[in-house]
Amino acid sequence: MSYSVGQVAAFAKITVRTLHHYDEIGLLVPSERSHAGHRRYGDADLDRLQQILFYRELGFPLDEVAALLDDPGADPREHLRRQHELLTARIAELQKMAEAVEHAMEARKLGINLTPEEKFEVFGDKDPEAYAEEAEARWGGTETYAESQRRAARYTKADWKRMQDEVADWAARYDALMAEGEPASGERAMDMAEEHRQHITKWFYECTLEIHQGLGEMYVSDERFREFYDSMRPGLAVHLRDAIVANVTRRQA
Repeated sequence: MSYSVGQVAAFAKITVRTLHHYDEIGLLVPSERSHAGHRRYGDADLDRLQQILFYRELGFPLDEVAALLDDPGADPREHLRRQHELLTARIAELQKMAEAVEHAMEARKLGINLTPEEKFEVFGDKDPEAYAEEAEARWGGTETYAESQRRAARYTKADWKRMQDEVADWAARYDALMAEGEPASGERAMDMAEEHRQHITKWFYECTLEIHQGLGEMYVSDERFREFYDSMRPGLAVHLRDAIVANVTRRQA
């Protein structure tokens, strides 16, 4: 049984030109010719082609492939042993690549494109991606989440530092406001709540009054968010939540 160059090209999912080239350089010379002089490939030729394609898939140049296949000291079992070793090494390499990609995916869940050193410089010991999976689970299918991702992906280290400075300034002023006994329903507290909403709109997504009120509830109900705000001043999370509610009521009146 023999096959035409077109049939072999279809079997192997390569081009006829590739087979012609292999013939021209002596890498795969068809064992038969038709009466009209056309190439015909037998089973042994197909076995050799399979070996060639295997080594090519692993990145071997054609001259090295030829040397491997034409080695008089190698038998079919030796080729299988070598291929098994190469495949095992390739699998290990691909596994490492997959792990690297997984780490990159984790690192970019919030779109934060910073080196580990830059992240530490900007955020200190606070992990900016600590809530990435939860955020994606809650809002991953929304345009709000997509917009936040798009914006964050563009920010440089300088942008994140500027954002952090704004948060620190806001926190210091809110701490002072509470120290002075400003109630959550007071004008200054409501203005600070509105500034908080505008900060989110500026840096991440359009934070509507409704969204902001939902965030305020989460700042109190979720222990991690509550801890974040209460670290600025004990009781700040509840005070801010109430100020947000008051601000929403004021603006919707």
